[in-house]
Amino acid sequence: MKFGIATFVTDRGMAPGPLAKAVEERGFHSLVVAEHSHMPVAFEEPYPGAGELPPDLYRTLDPFVALASAAASTHTLRLTTGVVLLAQRDVILAAKEVATLDLVSNGRVVFGVGSGWNQHEMRHHGVDPATRGAKLDEQLQALKQIWANDTAEFRGNFVNFDALASWPKPVQQPYPPIYIGGASPAALQRLRLLGDGWLPLGGIAPDDVLRGRRWLADQGRPEVPTTICSAGRDRNTSAAYAQAGVDEVSFRLPTLPEATTLRELDELADLAQSVATG
Repeated sequence: MKFGIATFVTDRGMAPGPLAKAVEERGFHSLVVAEHSHMPVAFEEPYPGAGELPPDLYRTLDPFVALASAAASTHTLRLTTGVVLLAQRDVILAAKEVATLDLVSNGRVVFGVGSGWNQHEMRHHGVDPATRGAKLDEQLQALKQIWANDTAEFRGNFVNFDALASWPKPVQQPYPPIYIGGASPAALQRLRLLGDGWLPLGGIAPDDVLRGRRWLADQGRPEVPTTICSAGRDRNTSAAYAQAGVDEVSFRLPTLPEATTLRELDELADLAQSVATG
C-alpha cells in the first residue's frame, strides 16, 4: 500500500512548492489538495453535529495553481485534487486547466472530483444543489470528449457546446485518471459509470470500503483503485484499509507554519513506515 499527504493549502500555511518538495523527500507517493472557491457567510452544517467550519476552509488556494507550483518543485510526486467541486466550474476551462497541469507535470495528475456539500457555496455559483450530481455526471462525460478528441461537442441538460477544439491534450492518455469522491450510493454509481478510481474520505470505516469494493465488483468493476483521502493517524485503521483492498492512504496534514509542518511530516512518514512493515 502506498501513502500520501492530504491537506488544505492556504495563505497561512507552508507554500505549495516547498510543501510538495518536503512531501516527496519523505517518500510519500502523492499530495492531495482540497478545494473551496470561497465560504459563504451563511452557514449550514453539512450534517448534524458537524459544528463550525475549520478556518482553513476559508483560505484555500486554487488547487490547479497550487499543484502547478508543486509540480515545479518535485519529480515523481502524484498531484491529486481532493476534490475539485466541478459543478461549480466551467467545464471547458476545467478541461484546459487539468490538461495543462498534466502537461507541465509530465503526466502526474490524478483528477479527484466530488459533488460538494455546501449548498450556499453552490448557489453562489448558480448551481442548484438538487441537480448538482446530474450536472457533474454530464461534465465528466464532456471532459472526456474534450480530452480524447481533436474536436468535441456535447448535448445535455446542463452542458451544451458546439464542436470545439482544445489543446493541450493531457500527457496521460486518453486522460488523467478520474477519482470519484464520496461513499454515498450516488457517488458509487458515478464511480461505476464514469470513474477510474475511488477517493472516499478518511472517516469511512474499513468495512464500508470493503462493502463498496464488493458492490463495484458485483457491478462489473473489480479492482477499482482506491485512495483514502485525509485519513487519521490510527495505525490499526490504516492496516485495516490495506486488508480491505485500499491502494493508498493519504494522511491528513493540518495547515501549520513551516517548522511545525515539517515535524508533522516526519511523524507521518514514521507512521507510514510502521504500517508498511507491519
